[in-house]
Amino acid sequence: MDYYKIGQRIRRLRKACGFSQEQLAEKVGISVTHMSHIETGNTKLSLPVLVEMAETLQVSTDELLYDNPNSVKTLIKQEISELLDTCSEKDAKILIETIKSLKMSLDKYN
Repeated sequence: MDYYKIGQRIRRLRKACGFSQEQLAEKVGISVTHMSHIETGNTKLSLPVLVEMAETLQVSTDELLYDNPNSVKTLIKQEISELLDTCSEKDAKILIETIKSLKMSLDKYN
């Protein structure tokens, strides 16, 4: 396991969320020094800290652990497909149109 790469992903996501190291450390319940060491790959992080970081950064633990975000996207696509499989054709079309509308709004405001 490459702790440096995990730390770099945590740093990137922390910055994307607008958190300082101090803020994320406080939310996760660790020291700022430990937070810094995690981001530089100089220390291993425990499973509870990993889970708390993922929850605070609003990502899956897989997004922190793995380089390939496509694997996460594939899981999301699979989940959506399974949901659509349980819908009638009419309901599936409504859900697709809703997703398209949401995506347009996200693009507009991002």
